[in-house]
Amino acid sequence: MKRPILLIVLSSTIAWITCDVVAETVTVHRDQWGVPHIVSETDAGAVYGYMYAQAQDNFWQIEDSYIQALGRYAEVVGEQGVASDYLNRALRLTSLAQAEYKTLPREFKALLDAGAKALNDAVATGAKPRLIERFEPWHILAHAKFYQYQLFVFGRARIGNDEILALSQSLLGSLTPNNFDLGSLALASRNRVADAHQHAGSNTWAVHGSRTTSGDTYLFINPHQPYFGPGQWYEGHVQSAQGLVFSGASFFGTPFPTIGHNGQLGWSHTVNSPDIVDVYALDVHTDEGSMRYRYDGGFRPVERWQEEVKVKTEDGFEQRSFEFLRSHHGPILAKRDGRHLAVRMAQFVEGGQLQQRFAMVKSRSLDEFKRALGRLATPMFNTMYADREGNIFYAYYGAVPRRDPQFDWLQPVDGGDTRAEWQGYHSLEELPTLTNPEPGYLQNCNATPFLATGYGANLERSKFPKYMVAEEDNNRSKMSRVLLAGDEKFSWKKFKKMTWDTRVIEADVELPRLAQEFIARDVPGEAGEAAKKAIRSLLLWDRMATTGSTETSLYFFYRNAMVRGGITDPVLALLHAIELMESTYGTTKVRWGDINRLQRAHTSGLEDFDDEALSLPIAGGPGNPFGTIFNFYTRPKSGQKKMYGVAGHSFVSVVRFSDEAHAESILVFGANSDPDSPHHFDQSRLFAKQQYKRAWFSEPDVVANAVSTDRLVFN
Repeated sequence: MKRPILLIVLSSTIAWITCDVVAETVTVHRDQWGVPHIVSETDAGAVYGYMYAQAQDNFWQIEDSYIQALGRYAEVVGEQGVASDYLNRALRLTSLAQAEYKTLPREFKALLDAGAKALNDAVATGAKPRLIERFEPWHILAHAKFYQYQLFVFGRARIGNDEILALSQSLLGSLTPNNFDLGSLALASRNRVADAHQHAGSNTWAVHGSRTTSGDTYLFINPHQPYFGPGQWYEGHVQSAQGLVFSGASFFGTPFPTIGHNGQLGWSHTVNSPDIVDVYALDVHTDEGSMRYRYDGGFRPVERWQEEVKVKTEDGFEQRSFEFLRSHHGPILAKRDGRHLAVRMAQFVEGGQLQQRFAMVKSRSLDEFKRALGRLATPMFNTMYADREGNIFYAYYGAVPRRDPQFDWLQPVDGGDTRAEWQGYHSLEELPTLTNPEPGYLQNCNATPFLATGYGANLERSKFPKYMVAEEDNNRSKMSRVLLAGDEKFSWKKFKKMTWDTRVIEADVELPRLAQEFIARDVPGEAGEAAKKAIRSLLLWDRMATTGSTETSLYFFYRNAMVRGGITDPVLALLHAIELMESTYGTTKVRWGDINRLQRAHTSGLEDFDDEALSLPIAGGPGNPFGTIFNFYTRPKSGQKKMYGVAGHSFVSVVRFSDEAHAESILVFGANSDPDSPHHFDQSRLFAKQQYKRAWFSEPDVVANAVSTDRLVFN
């Protein structure tokens, strides 16, 4: 079988290709922003084109994420990758992915086969791998599991670094504090993105036609993912004659977009915190080399196995053998107070995550979408939905196990007690959901589902198990309700403007408290006078985080001293902020846009930012604690006067559903990671101006606005 041939169409003349097998021509139109629009006859062809386009734009990130997903990160980064690889092997992530692939229907296998083929063809046509010479279809499943479970879900087990080390010391190939770092588990690399993961959130809204001037439903898609590392968004659009039609975004290495719209309906997600992980405390006994744990009045054997982790060193590669343990509850990963701790994560072993997402993409009505969501194969994520029929829908979604309420599920439960076994999963109908509420809007910003809409129409917390929902309210959720509440009908222009709102709602409470604290005490001398002037300025501030605002800068350093610096006294925090700003900038009157900057470094996030290199001023601020809708998280670094974005508004889109869907979007940087590409930083200029670009959807619009067209022969 011949390899696919890539033809770059530079004119209206298209070369004919003769193949000795039946082949499909997949068309890739790129618009003025480099966004790929894939047109194909088959769903597999659409996946092939979408994955190939990703590889053209950022192969490095795809491979890097896959290397982590395969538990081989230490082979390229050395010691700092050992923790990630160790956890990966303990979870048996790759073997589960391989087993799942074997059970898939032939039609879905064809999609994964096409995705792997696209990556291999990219390598054959010039992409330079650091490690993976050949991609396998099951790698795509491993990648999906890695991101959802290893990066997102496992940390919810609340198992400490020292507890994992404690178990390791009793097994072959024990870990050491030097090569095992909990921050590594959070992101599989020690870099600034780990901090972004801890503090970032997401926003999403749906507005009913009763609240819009046109009668159309509106959807706001606004995940706040890291700008570097595995969680970056890639924007694309696929159109298959077999029905894989979708425009939106996904993480690099995913075979089709996973948030966005298909013309009839659309959705977005925010991270939520349903209780989908449990820890079981086991009484383990060792007798002549065999290990058993107590269960239901008897014993069950502990499964034991060994795996090799290859580690890059200065002298080459080193093979390290590690021993792993597993109970029927799940992998045994730690030891606490003399008992072994096993972790169970919802739907981890069962799989089906990508199949569910494919069913969501293919749905064409609210009922079909709910059936797809009701598979409960994906473990978590608030889901916000809107469609052209006028429906809006919100689900506090998750694969939440049914549990015996007599146990405290926030703590390890007795793994030997049969009453602590899960009793299936709560159905979608048993989760907190709302459809077309009377106030005409729905919102979620990583906060409680019990304040998702206006007064009188919310769900009652008492009707749901205590273990199901943990979140309280937050400032972004409050700000969303301020913007959406009432009976105002929003124009499309007004709605779009709201999605970039920069009001610092937290300041409404924080600044009066600061003023009262200052009045109640005597702060003598120059420090007291400086604080008095600062408080006066902050009280007169319009509380909008614009690039020209000097008050925003002062407020940021004040709140940063409390939230990150641990200074609980507000007056002392303000004095610290004043001293820091004066020593750094010579004044407290520094425009926010001179400090709050956007700069594109290497996709890994390991490259340092540079005050002398190109960057752009950005409005908005951190949702925690500011509460601004326009989210932009930075991380101050000693020696730098500017602070650079690491997470926040990343892929942002607004969709208006009428007879035809109209979508606009923006990606924080641009479609291509190559600094020499015109699409490396081109969207950033719109982003800095708080503007959207059109996200073309209909085939005539796509063709009319195509700047280049490639033909990929896929067979």
